[in-house]
Amino acid sequence: MSRIKILSSMLGYDLAALDYDKKEKYLNSFEQNKLLPLFGEINGKKILDVGAGTGRFALILFNAGAQVVALDVSSEMLKMLANKNKKIEIVVGEAENLPFEEDYFDFVVATFLVVHLKNLTAFFDEVYRVLKDGGRFIVTNINQKEAPEVKTKQGKIKIESYYHRPEKIIKELENLAFKIEKNIFIYENDIWINQIIVASK
Repeated sequence: MSRIKILSSMLGYDLAALDYDKKEKYLNSFEQNKLLPLFGEINGKKILDVGAGTGRFALILFNAGAQVVALDVSSEMLKMLANKNKKIEIVVGEAENLPFEEDYFDFVVATFLVVHLKNLTAFFDEVYRVLKDGGRFIVTNINQKEAPEVKTKQGKIKIESYYHRPEKIIKELENLAFKIEKNIFIYENDIWINQIIVASK
């Protein structure tokens, strides 16, 4: 049996882009509708969605009246988003090197992203930089110790991923002067499946 290839986020998600939306219901189950209410009133607010993918959450934010910028390393994923909505600004870029000026966004959100980052400090530091004073960072951390298999037209692949303990995420944020406002756990059968953190600058 051939070994399943482990690919970088960029290459892996470029291959997975066409079929990615089939997973939307599954991905939503990790949040149980608890994510959007954490933002409060967002009409007219500038929000950066890092690791936006095909726009699963960016579209929800846009429909709630926000000015959304969607950033992802995968240009193929962002093409799928652009086909759904031409008004959301899309940017191909890396989480650890955000191509935006300081103090620009009211919110930064990252769902299903930190699992793909080995070193969180560079990303969290960049988020702090681009957030306005008092701005909020909403980040989710899924309980995933092993990268799942992803079906693509070129066969099954795995996308590089890393497990982060919940207390490690909190410590990293606090080390960079973020104030933790909420630390929520989503459970399934008494096991936590997702951590949702609201941190403010």
